[in-house]
Amino acid sequence: MDRLLRSRFGSNLTLIAASAAVPAAVGHFFLSEKQAPITAPEHLGIMVVGSTVAALCSVALMLAGFRRRETRAVVAGGAFAAMTLILLIHGLATPGVLIGQNGIVQVAGGLALPAGGAILTAAALPSLRGPKHLKTVTVGLVALLVGIAVVGGLAFFDPAAIPSVPGYDSPEALALLIVGMLLFSIVAARTVKTYVLTRRVGDLVVVVGTVWLACALIPVLMVDQGTWLWWLGHTLEFLGVALVGIPVSLDVHRGRPSHPLVGDLQGAELVAEEEAFLGARVRVLMARLEAKDVSTEAHTRRVAEWAVAIGERLQLAPGRLRDLALAGLLHDIGKLSTPDAILTKPGRLTDDEMAVIQRHPVQGDELLRELGYPDQIRRGVRGHHERLDGSGYPDGLQGDAIDLETRILAVADVWDALVSPRVYRGAWTPERAMALLVDESGTGFDPRCVEALRALTGVEPEARAAAPRLAA
Repeated sequence: MDRLLRSRFGSNLTLIAASAAVPAAVGHFFLSEKQAPITAPEHLGIMVVGSTVAALCSVALMLAGFRRRETRAVVAGGAFAAMTLILLIHGLATPGVLIGQNGIVQVAGGLALPAGGAILTAAALPSLRGPKHLKTVTVGLVALLVGIAVVGGLAFFDPAAIPSVPGYDSPEALALLIVGMLLFSIVAARTVKTYVLTRRVGDLVVVVGTVWLACALIPVLMVDQGTWLWWLGHTLEFLGVALVGIPVSLDVHRGRPSHPLVGDLQGAELVAEEEAFLGARVRVLMARLEAKDVSTEAHTRRVAEWAVAIGERLQLAPGRLRDLALAGLLHDIGKLSTPDAILTKPGRLTDDEMAVIQRHPVQGDELLRELGYPDQIRRGVRGHHERLDGSGYPDGLQGDAIDLETRILAVADVWDALVSPRVYRGAWTPERAMALLVDESGTGFDPRCVEALRALTGVEPEARAAAPRLAA
């Protein structure tokens, strides 16, 4: 478990650090704490135009989420709208343009990012999944935006009464920095988890955008106003909103729930929407397998679903779950080379026919090698008929020579093969199938995987089951 936690933490930290490298390098090598030649009116214009455009786009995301009945998209849009509305107030309060010296500019500038981060963090609440609380959330966010606008407007009637907090590099600014970093760290960890599962460019963009919003906190709160580094903070604010908002908006436009900001993508969803999350090539291979034999394609999909469910139960890291989903979907892809007369034979196979069908793990491995699939996926495809005691095929692997993902696939494959009807026999009862797995636990199958399946299904085994002869 400790190794698993270190692996997850290390991969998350690496991706987050890489995303922060660009703004850090720009700030260190190209910018300084010298005053930028940007006047107060220019600051007002830049902030008003940038924040207005961003706020309108954020409201559009809220409306799109409401139409699609996607509560979390509404929350994301509300977070960006609140953030950019506060930045608009910050811009309008630029001293010496519309009003004189005031504390509004510092209050708004300091609160914008933490406020947005707080709302984004709340987006992962389980109760917000689905449309159940859509209207309540929408009304609440609209009320919040109206409240921000009203309070900001009232402040302009007596701007001198607003305290100039947080002062740059002050204790208040440090407190907001810590809170903001904590909030965006939570969101960033979710975005990394989703990207590692999907490997989509859009999800990587969300990771970068979230990290850039966190990076913006440092110059905005800790550097003197008007310097080049301070302007880097404002630039990162607007770029971060764009980088996060655009991919989320595209997901909503396509009618698909957007997962990056909440990190709740499940392994079963990878399998169900393999083209979106695992690539078009997987979908093409699955289509070819379906054309070859519908029952085999359906079996592979169910095996993949059971495999990722077992993997989640065993707390596999997101990257390993993704590989497991791919290996599960493709574990029988070698049957594309199996003659139809054998694959769909409505009776028991002869020894010669069994020898032919037992070639499919090797044939699948060879096909995936030609297509450039990595070893960790091909191992599962080649080894899903291996057994811990060496009685499996094609290589007769034993014990530690069989990795955990392959052991998971072996259990998922046998379970589905037994409880599903075949052309040559009827389906076993779940209790009888579980009895076989439990009986061979520790000899043929990994006990951890069997127990995970047992917990997932809630099925208790019969007293004992006779071992079948499985063609698949």
